[in-house]
Amino acid sequence: QPKVDLHSGRVTGAEALLRWINPELGFISPVDFIPIAEASGEILRLGEWVIDTAIRQLEQWFEQELVAPEFKVAVNVAALQLMQPGFADQLITRLQQSRLPRGALEVEVTESGLMQNMDLALSQLQQLAEQGISIAIDDFGTGYSSLAYLKLMPVTVLKIDRAFIDGMDTDYQDRRLVETVINMARNLGCVTVAEGVERVEHIELLRAMGCMLVQGYWYSPPLKSAAFVSYYRQHNAAV
Repeated sequence: QPKVDLHSGRVTGAEALLRWINPELGFISPVDFIPIAEASGEILRLGEWVIDTAIRQLEQWFEQELVAPEFKVAVNVAALQLMQPGFADQLITRLQQSRLPRGALEVEVTESGLMQNMDLALSQLQQLAEQGISIAIDDFGTGYSSLAYLKLMPVTVLKIDRAFIDGMDTDYQDRRLVETVINMARNLGCVTVAEGVERVEHIELLRAMGCMLVQGYWYSPPLKSAAFVSYYRQHNAAV
């Protein structure tokens, strides 16, 4: 799904999203299959496949000059992945073996995932950050939301959950919460990404508040690779 810079209006990156279309059952929501994968441990193989696929796709886009040199793709890392002692070493090795420029891959983790083992999470994320990998906190504000871990963790991106974005144009409290997160992120030197942007009112409010990046159906739903490149080129040519 494209990420759009609210200042320039350009698509500057994307989030890699996993979708499952079964020949017999049709579309199966991640809400249904991700918890099963996590409970069974299959999320480890699945997560590894997602990262590898994202790296290969990025390599192709860069080699064919289909995206800008500073383009970045974020991949979601499950708590179980983050809790594997060798996760950071393996990801760093994979990136070093790739043809990607430094910083092309971003890692998204959830607050609940961090809290399972704070010391191990901190160690792994610091390793990744030292290699130029951006660390994003996904769905910020819906989990533990401790300022203590923001002080300790090498976090560079805060993603504002769609639960707050959806009602911000009609609900005063949601609007104040979003504004507070954006101001806090600015003071911490973090980039802010608003998820679930679906109305022009969202865009206007977020731009006025100083939010940096947005993603959501107002701009584009998640797209397959070829459709994404087409959208990216057409959208950026128009701004």
